[in-house]
Amino acid sequence: MARSIQSLERAAAVLRLLAGGERRLGLSDIAYTLGLAKGTAHGLLRTLQQEGFVEQDEASGRYQLGAELLRLGNSYLDVHELRARALVWSDDLARSSGEAVYLGVLHQQGVLVVHHVFRPDDSRQVLEIGAMQPLHSTAMGKVLSAYDPVAHSEVVEAKRQPFTDRTVTELADLEASLEMARTRGWASDVEETWEGVASIAAPIHDRRRLPVGAVGITGAVERVCEDGVIHAELVASVRDCARAVSRDLGASRF
Repeated sequence: MARSIQSLERAAAVLRLLAGGERRLGLSDIAYTLGLAKGTAHGLLRTLQQEGFVEQDEASGRYQLGAELLRLGNSYLDVHELRARALVWSDDLARSSGEAVYLGVLHQQGVLVVHHVFRPDDSRQVLEIGAMQPLHSTAMGKVLSAYDPVAHSEVVEAKRQPFTDRTVTELADLEASLEMARTRGWASDVEETWEGVASIAAPIHDRRRLPVGAVGITGAVERVCEDGVIHAELVASVRDCARAVSRDLGASRF
């Protein structure tokens, strides 16, 4: 049987204690309850705080669960609910646009594809569920970076690799494109990630008005664009799909 790692066991015990007891606990309470030396407990709390899993109230000095842990704790249910709510709407989007449809969420400094609907034709296609896409160059990545503060921090701090000669890597230019995405409610990628390929994506929000994912279409540039301009009807279809999924998730604005 593999040996457990004591520091991880202790960190888990701290998190369980904070999750199951009073809303906030002091250092002495945590150390006494878990049978730890104060120095050990403080070291664990400091590390967990640095990672965003624990927060310390400035006035009282007491500790509580942090936003990052709550985000991770909800992610499993959120992703599965998101995918379930998007199934019918993404099928409809594939039929109306004639292009492949992708549903993505923020994961490990990138976009994780959690649902993929094939382009409705007889061409050979590969299922891309589980694939990762970059934040800075794809339509879904830009949408998430524009609307999700965590994704924005990730894309700002990341090393932005140029995939084609159209890839935007300079921070000022990227910020301008993200501001445009926020203003118009959608983002695009015209040969910024793959030569000859263009994408359109829009954000999906939940009942808390939080961005929980993005939905988009991807296809050949000559089908998605005309003279370098994205087809307006495709933009409308993608945005309608995103609004429909958001409504199903309880977002009242849509």
